[in-house]
Amino acid sequence: MTSKEHKKHTDLKRPVYGKFGRNEWAIVGAPCVFIKALADSVIGALSSKYKCAYADTSHNDEMILAPGRLANGAVLEYTDQINHQQFIYNETLNSFKLRQQFSEADLILINGNHQQAKAQVVIIYNNKRASLQKRLDQLTNVQLILLADNVDEVFDFIQETIPNWQDLPLYRLDETEKIIAFFETKMQKAKPVLNGLVLAGGKSLRMGYDKGALNWFGKEQRYHVADLLKPLCNEVYISCRADQKQEINTGYPVLEDTFTGLGPYGAILSAFREQPDQAWLVVACDLPLLDTDTFQFLIGQRKTAAIATAYNSSYDEFPEPLITIWEPKSYPVLLAFLAQGYSCPRKVLINSDVNLLQAPNPDALTNVNTPDELEKVKRIIHQKIANA
Repeated sequence: MTSKEHKKHTDLKRPVYGKFGRNEWAIVGAPCVFIKALADSVIGALSSKYKCAYADTSHNDEMILAPGRLANGAVLEYTDQINHQQFIYNETLNSFKLRQQFSEADLILINGNHQQAKAQVVIIYNNKRASLQKRLDQLTNVQLILLADNVDEVFDFIQETIPNWQDLPLYRLDETEKIIAFFETKMQKAKPVLNGLVLAGGKSLRMGYDKGALNWFGKEQRYHVADLLKPLCNEVYISCRADQKQEINTGYPVLEDTFTGLGPYGAILSAFREQPDQAWLVVACDLPLLDTDTFQFLIGQRKTAAIATAYNSSYDEFPEPLITIWEPKSYPVLLAFLAQGYSCPRKVLINSDVNLLQAPNPDALTNVNTPDELEKVKRIIHQKIANA
């Protein structure tokens, strides 16, 4: 093997991030006061639907020394300001650390006069003509052009730099409703695709045999659940251990656990490792009373601004983690909990921003872990069949 063939690191599928997050726009070309005012308008209009964030650089030239305890050598200062919380760092935040801090933000607006981003909004403002001309190399993905009050046409150097500029939306800076609608449309298109994941990798120790192989409705339960999900999801996978892979029907795509020894937690992480930009509707295979209505209600009430959409368990009033839509933003959260020694998906839901629902039919969330529970559910199913 030559050195060119040797690979030191495993190839991983990376989320489609920019400098700060997935959906980010640098607003460039106007005085900072105009950029801040535009960001305020957009954030004010969309913050009820999406978690919005803003990034800028301080303009106070007198702030030379680090504030508070940072001046005495602290690397981090946290202050609970009652109505908000404040972290102050005494270090340079590179793109890796910035993405950690902005990981739960859906929409990020950035002052492009000082920071760069994956996409750009260009404001055509006469007094900033020279400044904008210096930043042409930053205009890698312009998606919107705005004309200030004192301008009637796009600068010639912008036309040359952006060959498709005539195909882009072109509004005046004071057409706030149109600008907000632009971002609303972009966010709707950026809604993560929903995949299904049927958890069939458990060892069923309490039951004594594989719960996923139980036949309730003329087929093994893992396939029954997968078939319920197919019309509702983009793709549906059976999650299993490596030693189970050959047992799964070849008509069902398999997603093998790559985070081993962690149970359902590892299965969820394995799914995100494979497709980190997709959302995952994760379902255990020990819920035989699940039906299409229960899935449709969960999907219909989904909120992508939360890290997950889950049902509240009628049994113990805690979130039910194994019939839950996990959004892509939950991936770094799950990893962070794991780094602190926790591998319980319910603990993540309890301690995170979650869209929690009451199940329209609580009985649908009944799970089967023991032979006694099995017999009870058998009677319920037989009664339903008899009534039908």
